[in-house]
Amino acid sequence: MAAPEVVLVGSCMTDLVSLTTRLPKAGETIHGHRFFTGFGGKGANQCVQAARLGAKTSMICKVGKDSFGYDYIENFKKNGIPTDFVGQTENAATGAASIIVDDEGQNFIVIVAGANLLLDSEDLKRAAPAICQAKVMVCQLEVTPAISLEALKLAHNSGVKTLFNPAPALADLDPQFYTHSNIICCNESEAEILTGITVSNAEDAGRVGLVLLEKGCEMAVVTLGPEGCVMVSAKEPTPKHIPVKKITAVDTTGAGDSFVGALAFYLAYYPNLPQEEMLKRANFIASVSVQTTGTQTSFPYKKDLPQHLF
Repeated sequence: MAAPEVVLVGSCMTDLVSLTTRLPKAGETIHGHRFFTGFGGKGANQCVQAARLGAKTSMICKVGKDSFGYDYIENFKKNGIPTDFVGQTENAATGAASIIVDDEGQNFIVIVAGANLLLDSEDLKRAAPAICQAKVMVCQLEVTPAISLEALKLAHNSGVKTLFNPAPALADLDPQFYTHSNIICCNESEAEILTGITVSNAEDAGRVGLVLLEKGCEMAVVTLGPEGCVMVSAKEPTPKHIPVKKITAVDTTGAGDSFVGALAFYLAYYPNLPQEEMLKRANFIASVSVQTTGTQTSFPYKKDLPQHLF
């Protein structure tokens, strides 16, 4: 296969969603009014968004030898994502999220990571040539953290730009995560877990960015949902707020993954674009994704976006 420009090391989850008028009490059975399955997992989501913008991608992940696993492999193929490094195991089920959502938008979610936690060093060794030749490598924390760190080190030591999305965040993150990440991108709640700073506005986000820089990354991006994002970098240590145009959100699920996938695309294909402009464009793409329901189903394709973004 042609060497991928954007490599994702991360998770795949099958979402099992039931819509109900209200959430059940303990021991209670209630009727729902709609059920659907969807493709999720932060790693796969970010990969799909980068691929839909035109990136040559590769996904390094693990699914079960079950119907969800086979369906996920088909989903990657439909999105033009090579499956050379999508491992299958008989020792665990494909990761799944059981989600119950009521009419108010309140939810119960149970995630079983399953096969995601069996992604191991051997899988990374097999994929090492793809990782080391990429322009950008992205990872998160839905697989075993030690594996994400190993992937970051492998890429960083080969001169590949590393983009780390510390989600779900861990308070006691190994300090090496920061020193091996060119860019760290987190949201408000993740920022608070990582730094202890409550993020209520752009100013707080800037303070978080400076703390993350002190820990060793070159650039920090804190996403603020409808308020856009804040960036701070070693080269530009004054925090900069990059707002986004106001829109009406229908479903914000996966917006952060759309943003990270878009940012990875711009880092790989438009490396000379000013960082602020990359983030402005990633903001816009994520804002398009929240105007449609679903996670990957809401991620836009290049052909459906204004061409001045490319």
